[in-house]
Amino acid sequence: MMMVFEVLGEPSRRHILDLLSDGERPVGELVEGLQMSQPAVSKHLRVLREAGMVESRIDAQRRLYRVRPDPLREIDDWLAPYRRMWAPSLDALEAHLGRMSAEPIPAAGERGDRTR
Repeated sequence: MMMVFEVLGEPSRRHILDLLSDGERPVGELVEGLQMSQPAVSKHLRVLREAGMVESRIDAQRRLYRVRPDPLREIDDWLAPYRRMWAPSLDALEAHLGRMSAEPIPAAGERGDRTR
């Protein structure tokens, strides 16, 4: 799993995974989305492929890339105990925000604002 964190430590690789989260894409679309050169994108794709985070298939003249979810599941599993730690705080925040949105918003004169 340490390798997965090392791979994800690079922002461009995370961006590639974000772009691939909607489905498979050819390299050209990734180049456009990242606004990087094709060789740079290919280098990041190679690292992601070697880490098992993406896979590719050939479709006519194009190579299509897609996310392999297994390494990401490993991270999700690792995070589960920590998620349980912060869940009560997030629930409390959600309840607080819900109470705030249910309260009427005072008019400008009622807030103590000074108008000229």
